[in-house]
Amino acid sequence: MRILVTGATGALGSAVIETMLKKIPASRIAILTRKEEKQLSFQEKGFRAYLGGFEDIPSLDRAMKGIDRVLLISAGDDGDRMEQHRNVVNAAKRAGVSGIGYTSRSLRDRASLSNSLMVDHFATEDYIRESGLRHTIFRNALYMDVIPLFVGKQVFETGIVQSAGIGKVAFALRKEMGEAIAHVMLDEACENKVYRFTGGEAYSFHEVARALTELSGKEVNYTAVESPAFEAILIQKGIPAAMVRKIIDFNADIRNGQESEVTAELAQKLGRPPVSLMEGLKLMFGL
Repeated sequence: MRILVTGATGALGSAVIETMLKKIPASRIAILTRKEEKQLSFQEKGFRAYLGGFEDIPSLDRAMKGIDRVLLISAGDDGDRMEQHRNVVNAAKRAGVSGIGYTSRSLRDRASLSNSLMVDHFATEDYIRESGLRHTIFRNALYMDVIPLFVGKQVFETGIVQSAGIGKVAFALRKEMGEAIAHVMLDEACENKVYRFTGGEAYSFHEVARALTELSGKEVNYTAVESPAFEAILIQKGIPAAMVRKIIDFNADIRNGQESEVTAELAQKLGRPPVSLMEGLKLMFGL
């Protein structure tokens, strides 16, 4: 079997590749990258590496030749993400691959999302189903790795300020989700399944603050504020308007319970419990 991994140079893709290399040789893994130096680096390591991107349809067709399965790691939010995803799905269909995997998001209710960027994930799922391709959807929880971005570099001096209320998130480490995705893509046929990869427990920012306090010995408090007040704080910090909107919408979805679903599926595919909040924070903050 040969597999194409898009987004292989990103953090999630790198975690996927790391696990795959424990099971199959690099020669059976194809990579699509926009940068020539990365293409050469992958080729030197034995990968089949192609230069191109989601907007470059001929490059997608080249990369798909001889491929059995494709793992579509979601594109970023700069550019037309849906068009990029459609291009990959269409190329996979033209190539006659046996299956496609897609990294979506674990969210409770697509109809009531505040963050419009998240709607693209469900639209991509729909497009894959409509394509007729055999598929596996990975609905991933919010990365535990983004907690430092939420709470800020000065968290031990300033505490945590968010507009997430008492909403909870089933945080999981990106590396563990990548590991589980690799196991499924290599060990299972694409059988039109949906996996919900979450941590073993959901946590509020109150619990994040308590964990940071315990780990650091410094008092960390969480202050929940209303969205307009939080927006004013972010603007005062000089954060660009588009990013402010994204942060506010993420908080709204957390506050509304969108990120709180917990399943045992990540643990089952890892063969062990996923890293807990305390363990993850210790790693991320070097505590």
